[in-house]
Amino acid sequence: MQDDQRYTGAGKFSFLNTVKDTAYIISGILVCGFALKSFLVPNQFFDGGVTGISLLIHELYHINIAYVIVTANLPFIVMGIFQVNGRFAWKTLAAIIGVGLCLHYIPYPIITSDKLLVCIFGGVFMGTGVGLAIRGGCALDGIEVLALYTLKRSSFTISEIILGINVIIFSIAAFKLGIPTALYSILTYYAASRTISFVIEGLEEYTGFTIISGQSEILKEKLVKGLGRGVTVYKGERGYLRDSFEISYPCDILFTVVTRLEVRRLKRMVFSVDPNAFMFTSTIKEAAGGVLKKRARH
Repeated sequence: MQDDQRYTGAGKFSFLNTVKDTAYIISGILVCGFALKSFLVPNQFFDGGVTGISLLIHELYHINIAYVIVTANLPFIVMGIFQVNGRFAWKTLAAIIGVGLCLHYIPYPIITSDKLLVCIFGGVFMGTGVGLAIRGGCALDGIEVLALYTLKRSSFTISEIILGINVIIFSIAAFKLGIPTALYSILTYYAASRTISFVIEGLEEYTGFTIISGQSEILKEKLVKGLGRGVTVYKGERGYLRDSFEISYPCDILFTVVTRLEVRRLKRMVFSVDPNAFMFTSTIKEAAGGVLKKRARH
């Protein structure tokens, strides 16, 4: 009976996750289509990655953007089967086809022809759509798959590979369509990339804090009881100053993880206890479990 209950609970959880992922992907498809048809395509603006390549082909050869964006992503979707997994590849294929259908059939209105508004809001909506799709477990652009493939066969990082590909795209755009168009398109890409990070990580992007202080016992209590955060304690030594190098003291080195909304509150709390405390931060891309498991959205 208990096994049946566990199975039912797990099945319900899996179903809810599937529904949530599907909602994210459909929302991402619709928003991405809106960004392309209402902002970028009518104003001859570009994005980075495979989407940028598709827009460039559309402008140079006047082929329907819906067909181009699906066709251009197909090789990278096939590559995704081997670089990621089959489930990711099939979801990505369905999402890309969904974008193509939106571009072909939905009559999105043209919002504006103001170049600054186009590059900012076109990038924001494009980034929102891509970010929502990523949260749903797929991609609307095959550039990341290509970067993973190249990463295993070169000494470059993923960021360097994507940057190199985008430099080529924007250089061609500058040569064929003019430097101003290429520069505006770079702003579009920047707005999109920043929005993607925000949509994926949200307001609960985590920051790791390492705190070295002689008042570690008080700080531990305030972190746990005041902020409601867990604390990991490392045993260390402090001292070794320039004028008293031989003198050192044992101390507890505290590590905790907070959301970015709590960063200022944590700093104020630490310096109110020990103005001479030493702190440094690190970006946490993903965190789950412990006292965070009830707070994190994923």
